[in-house]
Amino acid sequence: MKLLQIPTVNLEQRIQEELEANPALDEGDNETVDEFADTDREADSEDYQDEPYELDDYLTEYIEDDPASYKLRANNYSADDEEAAIPIAVQQSFHEYLEQQLGLIELDSEKEEAIAQQVIGSIDEDGYLRRDPMAIVDDLMFARNIFASEEEVESVLRRIQQLDPPGTAARNLQECLLIQLDAKLQQEFEYDDDELEALNVARKMMRKYFDGFSKKHFEKLQRQLGIDEDLLRRAMDEILKLNPKPASGYSAQSSTRTTQYVVPDFIIENREDELVLSLNQRNAPELHISDQFRYMLKDYSNEKAHGKLSRSQKEAFRFVKQKVESARWFIDAIRQRQETMYKTMYAIMQLQEDFFLTGDQRKMRPMILQDIADITGLDVSTVSRVANSKFVQTEFGTQRLKDFFSESMQTSEGEEVSTLEVKNILSEIVSEENKRKPLSDEKLKNMLQEKGYQIARRTVAKYREQLNIPKASLRKEL
Repeated sequence: MKLLQIPTVNLEQRIQEELEANPALDEGDNETVDEFADTDREADSEDYQDEPYELDDYLTEYIEDDPASYKLRANNYSADDEEAAIPIAVQQSFHEYLEQQLGLIELDSEKEEAIAQQVIGSIDEDGYLRRDPMAIVDDLMFARNIFASEEEVESVLRRIQQLDPPGTAARNLQECLLIQLDAKLQQEFEYDDDELEALNVARKMMRKYFDGFSKKHFEKLQRQLGIDEDLLRRAMDEILKLNPKPASGYSAQSSTRTTQYVVPDFIIENREDELVLSLNQRNAPELHISDQFRYMLKDYSNEKAHGKLSRSQKEAFRFVKQKVESARWFIDAIRQRQETMYKTMYAIMQLQEDFFLTGDQRKMRPMILQDIADITGLDVSTVSRVANSKFVQTEFGTQRLKDFFSESMQTSEGEEVSTLEVKNILSEIVSEENKRKPLSDEKLKNMLQEKGYQIARRTVAKYREQLNIPKASLRKEL
């Protein structure tokens, strides 16, 4: 079951770990022999007739050493070989970057420097100071035995807010945007008259009418600022250029993020309107039991049958038998994984045939885990393990398996449709709406009902949130 839930991208690593831990397991094109006692050594492999081996010598290294680490102990380097090391990039944290800039601001005493370090240490990963100045006063008193006033902390904080990147150490979004606008206006020689006009309006909007800005009350903002729609639009554009998370643009921090690539577990091809399903080859590795271990097991079995095993040979026999049985178990587990995955995906492909043939998500049928369990005879938990973290490659793109599962909903004509179809239509309606007057959930409900989908307003709100579509007031644009 553990192997079943591993996605293809991690399966190769798991197989490699098993290959390194078990010397009886080999990778490559070969047939696994189930009955070792009936295996005739001369008939099975003529290659070994001219290559005799000492059984006891071969086993000594595995019995005396840790078999899981035997490959790591080899020293294959001569004294003349050059030892090359991969260079490691030295990365600087966001807080270290801020501390380096402390020399650029005026700090009159060691006390102010200690306050500055405490403030920088309290800045979060987005670049905000979420801690109240009075709390920083307490931190300084208990952690550093430094007695400072709230006014002193505020004074140092204002100087830290001048550091790069602009917006650092702001206590909320409004202050963050204001700091960035002030920084731009200090470089007024870089902007023309129209840009300066828009920046000044943007700053006034942030300072006095932030609530109206956040709620997108555009008509009200025009009246309060005494400006026309064009100037308001230009001021809004300047605000949209600002960074609401100052620390997010810091290169050293962002470079630590790794890119994840999707490796499909299944491939579905359309061959003249006939769907053909195949497992990704990474899901079907060729594994077999090592020939040497098979022959060892046979030889020891023959010796045991004649009562000729010494004490050390019995220990060797137990070792070989345990490793071979472990290899057989792992090969069987991989085979069962392949069979279960193929059976599950084939059932999904049959139920969603119309989608895989056309790529039209409106043709996706309602389907739950129990439906696949009923078809395949598998347990629901097994189907869930297959569907989780797995991907299928089609001619319409690579998709998650769990995206094919959805509840059903009845139309006004009594036909059952997938909730995915309803969500897709909801997305289309919102994308085509007039952004100056976005549709409310009530109007979206009415439009869906006109299309034949019996749906309640609260269900529309739930689907909208699942699609990450903001409510109407936040979708409004100039």
